[in-house]
Order: sequence, then C-alpha cells, then structure tokens
Amino acid sequence: MKPVSETPPQRTFTMTHWGVYELESAGGRLLDVRPWRGDPAPSPIGRSLLAVDHPRRVRAPRVSRGWLDAREGRRRARRGSTEFVEMPWHEVLDRVASELDRVRQTWGNTAIYAGSYGWASAGRFHHAQSQMHRFMNTLGGYTRSVNNYSFAAADVIVPHVLGCSYRSLQDEAPDLAEVARHTALVLTFGGIPLKNAQIEPGGQGRHLVRDLLRTAHRQGCRFVNVSPLRDDVAAELEAEWLPLRPNTDTALMLGLAHTLYVEKRYDRAFVQTYTTGFERFSRYLPGTDDGQPKDAAWAAALTGVPAARIRALARELVAARSLINVSWSVQRADHGEQPYWMAITLAAMIGQIGLPGGGFAFGYGAVGSIGNGVPRVRMPSLPGLRNPVDSYIPVARISDMLLNPGSRFAYNGRNLVYPDIRLVYWVGGNPFHHHQDLNRLLEAWQRPETIIVHEPFMTATAQHADIVLPATTPLERNDLGGASQDNVLVAMRRAIPPVGQARDDYAIFSDLAQRLGVHEAFTEGRSEMDWLRYLYARLRVTHDDLPEFDVFWTQGIHEFAATSSAHPPCRLLRAFREQPLEHPLATPSGRIEIGSDVIELYGYADCPGHPVWLEPGEWLGGAEAVHHPLHLLSNQPATRLHSQWEHGVTSQQDKINGLEALQINPGDARARGVRDGDVVLVRNARGRCLAGARVTDALMPGVVILPTGAPFEPAAPGVPGSLELRGNPNVLTRDHGTSQLAQGPSAQTCLVEVERYDPAADPR
Repeated sequence: MKPVSETPPQRTFTMTHWGVYELESAGGRLLDVRPWRGDPAPSPIGRSLLAVDHPRRVRAPRVSRGWLDAREGRRRARRGSTEFVEMPWHEVLDRVASELDRVRQTWGNTAIYAGSYGWASAGRFHHAQSQMHRFMNTLGGYTRSVNNYSFAAADVIVPHVLGCSYRSLQDEAPDLAEVARHTALVLTFGGIPLKNAQIEPGGQGRHLVRDLLRTAHRQGCRFVNVSPLRDDVAAELEAEWLPLRPNTDTALMLGLAHTLYVEKRYDRAFVQTYTTGFERFSRYLPGTDDGQPKDAAWAAALTGVPAARIRALARELVAARSLINVSWSVQRADHGEQPYWMAITLAAMIGQIGLPGGGFAFGYGAVGSIGNGVPRVRMPSLPGLRNPVDSYIPVARISDMLLNPGSRFAYNGRNLVYPDIRLVYWVGGNPFHHHQDLNRLLEAWQRPETIIVHEPFMTATAQHADIVLPATTPLERNDLGGASQDNVLVAMRRAIPPVGQARDDYAIFSDLAQRLGVHEAFTEGRSEMDWLRYLYARLRVTHDDLPEFDVFWTQGIHEFAATSSAHPPCRLLRAFREQPLEHPLATPSGRIEIGSDVIELYGYADCPGHPVWLEPGEWLGGAEAVHHPLHLLSNQPATRLHSQWEHGVTSQQDKINGLEALQINPGDARARGVRDGDVVLVRNARGRCLAGARVTDALMPGVVILPTGAPFEPAAPGVPGSLELRGNPNVLTRDHGTSQLAQGPSAQTCLVEVERYDPAADPR
C-alpha cells in the first residue's frame, strides 16, 4: 500500500443536517472538509467532521461488566459506573439476538422500547430511526414514542385549532421573499435565530434564510424581537428588542388582544366568519368570569414589557400588514400549548391570516427550510413496515415510563398505561443529551434488564448501556442525501473505510435478523447498493430530470429543476380565507377553533378549552425565585447539532476552560462576584453542574443561558445528584409534561442559582 502522501486524494460529497460538503481523503484518512461552492452561507460545523477518528470512537463491540455479572448471578453495579469488556462481533451478536428473543418470549414485544431520535444521519437509507423501526417490526413490533423534543406541544395543539398537522403547517409560513414584498411588521416571539437556521433534518443544499431576512429589512420590513436574548435576531436587522420574562409570552399576547378588543380595533368580521369559540374567549379576556382583565397593565406586571408599549404595539399590528412568528423554544415550557394557541387567536383578531405576508408563522429560524421558498421534493425512505404493537408514550415521558410501569396517564384525550419495559434498544440518539432532569433519568435507566446501543462515539448513552455496538458515521458508508424540504440530492459515496470494527446499522440488523429468522423480511434480499438503486428509482418516477443512477453517482450532486414535479408549499389558509365554505379546515367546526369543545370535554385543568394564562411551575414571578432567582434557558448551540460532534473543532473552540459557556447579564454576574471566563457552579434542587461564565449585555437581567449538548459527565459515575463536570443543563431542567394534552418537554421552565466555583469548598 502506498504511503498516504503518495496516494491520490479522493474527492466525494456528503450531506449533513447542516449542509453539503466536499471531502478529501487518502489512504483511509479524511484530510479536508470544504463547503459545497453552491452554498451562499455554509455552516462552519462541517469542519468538525475531521474528528471522525477521535479517541472517543467506539472501535469494537463492548459489553458492560455489570451486565455480565448479573447474567452470572452476581450483584450488578449501577449503569454508568462499570467498565466494559470488548467482545468479537459474532459473540456479541449472539448475545443480543438471545436477549431479544428472551424478552419477546417471556414478556412480549410490548416490553421492548425501541428509541431513536432520527438525527443520526442525513442519508435516506442509513437513517437510524428507519433502520431500527423496520428491524423491530419484522420481530413483531415494539413500544414506540410519538411527538418529539423540538415542538411536541405545538404538534398536539395545532390539529385541534387548525385541523392540520403541525409539520404541514410549517409549509403554511409565508415565504420570506413574500414577507419582503408585503409585510411591514414581523413580531417574533423567541426571535429568528440564524444559528438554528443552519440546520435542517435531512440536510439542505443552500442556506438562504440570512439573505432573505436581509432583503426583507432592506425593503422596509420592521422586526420586533420578544425574547430574553437580544441576539435571537441578527443585529443587521435592527430589530426592536422587547426583553420578556421567560414563559410569559402568552400573557403578552393576551395584553395585546385585550387592547384590540376594548378599543374595538380587532377584525370582527374575520372572527365571525372564520373562527369559532370567540364568545367564550371574549368573556375571559376582559375578566367577565374571573374578575381579572387581561389588559396591558396586567400583562406588563407579568412580562416586564411596559404597558404603554404593549398598547402601542397592538395598534401597530392592525395599522399595516403584520405577521406573528413564534419559535419552537417558546412552547418547550410549562403549558407550552398556550402560546401557539394564543398566537393563532391574536392573528385571527388582527384579521390577516391567509393574506400575503400576513397572519402567523411558526418556526422561522428554527430550521433552514421554514420560509425559504425552496420547492419541496418528496424524498423516498426505507419502508418501515407496520408495527403490530399498539403501545406508545409521548417521547418526553421516558423516565415516567421506566419508573412507573403499569401507571395510568393522560395524553391528548386518551387514558394510557405505561408498559413494563424490560429491554431498551437505542439507535441514532442520545437521551442523556435531550431528556430533562438527568439525575431522574439516571435512576430510571437502572430499571430495564438490558440496554443496547449502536454508537460511533462513546456518548453518555453508550456509557450507560449494557451492550455498545460500534456504528459507522455517514463518512464510512454509501447513501443518498437529501431532504423533503430541499431540492438538492447528494451521492454520499464512502470517503473512508470504517474506523476500527464499526459496522453500519443495516449490516448489524441484517446479521441479527439472520440469527432471529427474519433475514428475508428485513433485507428483501437487497444489499446496501441495491437499496440505494431502489430508492433512487422510486425518486425518478416522479422526477424525470434525474439522470441514470450511475451518472448521478459519478457526478455527486443533482439540483432539481424548479419546473420538476416537486410539490410547492401548500396554501391551506389562503384557500380557506378566499372560500371558507368550499375549503373548510379539518376541525369539528370547519373553522379556526379559538374555543375547542373537544379540548373542553377532556377536562384538563392545565389546558382548558380556550387560550389562557396559567402560571408556570417555576418562573421569575413565582415563590421559587426567592431561592433560585435566575431563569435558565437551554437553547440549541451554535457550534454543533444537539450533542453531535461535540468533540469537533467548532464546538471545542467555543468552550471556556473546556466547559460549556453560560451566558449571564453583567449585573447578575457582578452581584455574584463572577467575571467573564470564570468557572461557575449552576445549581437547583434537581442537580448541579459546572460551566464557564460568558458575561454579556445581550441577555436581560434575571436570565442565564446554557446551551444543550455538553456531555453528561458526573463526578461520581452512576450516582444521581453528583456534580456534573462539563456543563450539561439537563441535570437542572424540569422533567414535567407541558400539560395532559401534549405531555411535551418543559425544559425552559427552570430556575437556578449561579455562583463562582470554589473547588476547595466543594465536596462533590
């Protein structure tokens, strides 16, 4: 074999969730990563791919010593505290197959919880979630999860109010080019953070949101940023910043609605024609039933936004074409359904829903596709097969499930029972990143008999597993890259051979399927390349501008023509406005449900039948603020996707003394003797973690921000309550459903205290 220096470099493309990159490799090593030249605003995260062969790589199958001890009748150590033993593939696969068969035969398929969060790869075939679900369904099914950690509350409330799925509603967002032409004012709750717009599930060829927003600003669109963080809207947009106490967005919207109502500025004709239930809401708004008008003064006391500004802003919203945007982050809080429901209600009172550039949008800046105007392409995916097991949980209720088997819980009008889970199989995700109250999860994680994980890197989830199977990264396999919210297809040819003994998920599941007698059902006799050709052929049926597969595979990238059969964003609300009788919404009334009889009948005190202000379990206006006077927000990091490539260069360069950076207002820092760059202790009753202080006046007083995604590294592995050493905010966040309706995560409802860290005074 030639030395690396003499080996001609190989150039390939890859698609990631944060963009398309050209890779240069030689001699089995990745040498360089460059953004695709067609991307006007590429993400720097691509440079982190160079850490593919990192010391954290899982290079061989590993089995926990504690799990082996338990199988031999000895006392088992707590998960997370035990060492691992490397095993050859054939032996560990025999053990996995045997354990799957034992649990199925003894407890039934309901006792298997198959978790995956779908972000592992932008590839259409090597999509970890699809691979795992297909495999489990060939075995007779599994307990699954519904909704997600990103917008679970919105996912459940939107169909009740508008009669469509939340995902389809994202396509209802007016294109930002349309906003530039028509919109005078964008009122955005939670901002439009460009750091989030660099991401798109499945990838994106071109990052367009930044330039589209610039164009809107140049053409006279004004932005008002309602957020604790000024930087949630780019400085170049010159947005007005209205600092708002976290979790009080609904109260501000109610104050705006009250002004429109009492001053008779709301669009009565629109409300009467296109909505139902306003009569109930109009009793709540002035306080007819409870004696408390939801006026600007009331809203000011809760939110911190001056009453005069609230009244003036309400008048501005109806004076010209306006649009209300709500970020995903706003609904990841106690009663997170309410701000989305209230935003729709406020937009209905303004009366511009369905007009060009008017009404509401959910998620500008949450991902790159929302409002970018790119024609959508229906990308094929690996068929998942049917799950014969009708057992599921809302995804954020995993600790509840493991800790309380057999207990009943409410979800979206149904009374469900938590199954008794004996085996957890996790592929393509890291619950010790995205779940809340990790000390509680750590205790819950001890309950199953077996936990199996596929992982390229030794994440916290892998560290707390019993069996860890080394998986390839997208750089080590062949795939098709492309998102249904984009118009670029990438030939993801393998750039380097698998690191160590890593195998792709399909190869692992194929070997397990062989042992369990379902090989033909799982593979259908197809190899990796056979599946890629099959998926590509399905795509060519509806896109006649695609070349033959071999041509595409050689050229590397295909951009779909604007005149191809790509489906345009739907215009459901526009058609409804123009012809409400011919194009009714799929709600019980056929209209926008400001009041929902269905939700009212559920009888949930934490989510009644119309939008309301409900005091959060923790907030700066509550009693707990006496003991923990800072509101912690845990947002998406700018330097990685969730916890992916946390060890990469872009993520590591943003650390402070190797710790995740905590943003804190100068006044709050001064009061605690904290200076920029100090190591600080962040604590509450749920946990403690270290972080590096980043003092900034872009953050309102009383609020701190610690991004998600740092490793979960407790000082005492496996011991709940131990000091977390890397800056993982989820040792602090609250594991409580948004309400009985959605049971979504409420991570943004969290109070803490911060102090300068003194190692000598810490017993850990």
